[in-house]
Amino acid sequence: MTNFSDEQNRCIDILTEELPILRARLRISQAELSRGVGISRQTYSLIETKKQRMTWVTYMAMIAFFGSYSKTRKELISLGLIDDVGK
Repeated sequence: MTNFSDEQNRCIDILTEELPILRARLRISQAELSRGVGISRQTYSLIETKKQRMTWVTYMAMIAFFGSYSKTRKELISLGLIDDVGK
């Protein structure tokens, strides 16, 4: 297991828990999301079902992906995973 900081682990845990909800909000398939973040659908499925822990690079790619849509950006802000720069 990669040695992440406590804060990185906390963020990864929160995002992993919310992945099915975020994906459903965008009404996209696992394949569409995985293409958007640059991982295989199989890897994404393992992450979403908590059978594999995402890397920090994958976490950042998912934050960028979900942060680019207003529907999911609000959720990331409310979870404390990104800042609301509009304030």
